[in-house]
Amino acid sequence: MTITPEQKTPRTGACVTSVAAVFDPVFARLEQWADLVERYAARPGTVADRAELDSLVEELVRREFADPVGCVIGAGFVSAPGFLGWHLAWWLGGQNAASPRLPANGIRHLETLEDPLDENFRDYTALEWWRVPAQTGRRHITGPYVDYLCTDEYTLTLTLPVYRGGNELIGVVGIDLSVDEIERDLVPLLGADAVAVTVINASGRVVVSTDTHLATGALLRLPGLTKLLADPASTDGAVGLHGAHTFQWCGRTELAVVAGPAAVLAPS
Repeated sequence: MTITPEQKTPRTGACVTSVAAVFDPVFARLEQWADLVERYAARPGTVADRAELDSLVEELVRREFADPVGCVIGAGFVSAPGFLGWHLAWWLGGQNAASPRLPANGIRHLETLEDPLDENFRDYTALEWWRVPAQTGRRHITGPYVDYLCTDEYTLTLTLPVYRGGNELIGVVGIDLSVDEIERDLVPLLGADAVAVTVINASGRVVVSTDTHLATGALLRLPGLTKLLADPASTDGAVGLHGAHTFQWCGRTELAVVAGPAAVLAPS
């Protein structure tokens, strides 16, 4: 996944367009995957099979690793325990730091403990990338966080719930994106003048920023910011914050852009 520059101005609206150009296509692909898995699960008179579903998912995700300079480092489907048991049909590839010895086909399956009786088993349904879309029924971005399970680097995980019959949750489809790769492509589009432009998640954590003092994962603190983040439906356009800052949601990405003077950091 690469970004084609359209505007390199620090204006909030142009920056929002650049951010949406990165994330909206990823969610569009996840929606296609969810539809295919839903159709597979809805076949009459058949029982879902792990190997068969893994083959379907692998064919989908393989395309995501074809771009040698892309941001995708992991992708797949994670089953609800009541569908295929505790099972991850998840692959690593591309620039994934956790895959230094990829097989000839360029990707590898993520091996995890799937026995809930094992003392090292981890209940993934308690993790944010599963829990939030399962509760809301909507797309979600988790991170940035250091993914010690898959990538060992700052990661954004985009997930979407998958249903059978419209109401039975059978799992989530997802894609891991490298924050380093996103930063490489996105920061030049956010502008490089005296106005700092920062992309934050719904919790106010920095994803990327043109302000070199703002590290990925740091918490951005500005008067009025918490209130705006608490209500994504509060505004569709740019609004003023304290001082010379402006704030704007980036469409349906669950990310927002803050532009203005160098910001203040809260303790981590």
